[in-house]
Amino acid sequence: MSLEKLSRLIEPNRGFLANTEDFDAAKAVILGLPMDYTVSFRPGSRLGPERVREVSYGVEEYSFYQGQSLFDRLYYDAGDVALPIGNVPGSLEVIREAIEAVLEADKIPLSLGGEHLVTWPIVQAMAAKYPDLAVVQFDAHADLREDYLGEPNSHATVMRRIAELIGPKNIYQFGIRSGTVEEWAYARDNTNLFFDQINPALQQVLPELKHRPVYVTLDIDVVDPAFAPGTGTPEPGGCTSREIIKAIQLLGQCNVVGFDIVEISPGLDLSQITALLGAKLMREAILGFVKK
Repeated sequence: MSLEKLSRLIEPNRGFLANTEDFDAAKAVILGLPMDYTVSFRPGSRLGPERVREVSYGVEEYSFYQGQSLFDRLYYDAGDVALPIGNVPGSLEVIREAIEAVLEADKIPLSLGGEHLVTWPIVQAMAAKYPDLAVVQFDAHADLREDYLGEPNSHATVMRRIAELIGPKNIYQFGIRSGTVEEWAYARDNTNLFFDQINPALQQVLPELKHRPVYVTLDIDVVDPAFAPGTGTPEPGGCTSREIIKAIQLLGQCNVVGFDIVEISPGLDLSQITALLGAKLMREAILGFVKK
C-alpha cells in the first residue's frame, strides 16, 4: 500500500476543531503550552492541550449562543510549543518567543495550558505590544503570592508577577475564593478583585474595559469541581459551566487581543467533562474574539 493511498484512509492529528491549514490567512493561532513543572498539588496539566484538541471533535462547530459557526473564522493550530522539560526559566523564554512570533505575524494568540505560570511569559509579550493592556483573570485562586516555597516563578505567583509588570490596577480578578491573608490584603489595596463573583461584576466593569486591549486568562478551577473535576487544585464553591460560558460571551464586546485556558489535567478527568468544557470555551472565545 502506498503512502498516498494510506493517507486517504487515516485521520492525522488535526489540531483543534475546524482549524485552517492556511497560516497566512488565519487571524488567530492556537498554541499548546504543555508545562506543569511548578504545580503544587496534583500534576498532569501538561497533557491538557492535546486532550482539549481531541475532545473538541465532540463539540459542534456551530454555537447556538452566538448564532455563528467556527467555519466562519480562520484560525491556525500550530501544535504544542517544544519546551525543555523541567527547565522553568528556559520554558518561560520559549513560550514568550512563541507568543512574540504570533504577534509579529499580526495574529491573536489563543493558548492551551499547561499550568497557570505559562500566562506570565504570554503577558510579557502582550504588554510589549499593548502598553495599555488590561488582564482579566478567571480563577479560584488569587495567585498573588510573592513567592511559593521561596520560588518567585510558580503557578501560585503568576498574577503577582503580572501585577509588577503592568500595574495591579490593570488586573481584573473574577471568581476568586481562595488565597493567603497576604494575598487578600494585596488584592484589596491594589487589584480589582471581585470575591466569588463572575458575571454581575464583569458586566459592571465592561464599560471601562471596552476601549482597551484586553488579555483574558482562564484557570479552569474557577468552575466548581462538580462541573470541572479535572484540575490540579480544585476549589469547591465555584461557578457553573453555564456562568463561565456566559462570561466569555460577554467579553466578546471588548477588544480581546489574546486568551488562554489553563490547568486542565486529563488524568484527573476520567469522564472528560473538564476537557469538553475547555473545548467549548475555546469555541466561544474564537467566535467572540476572532473577527471575520
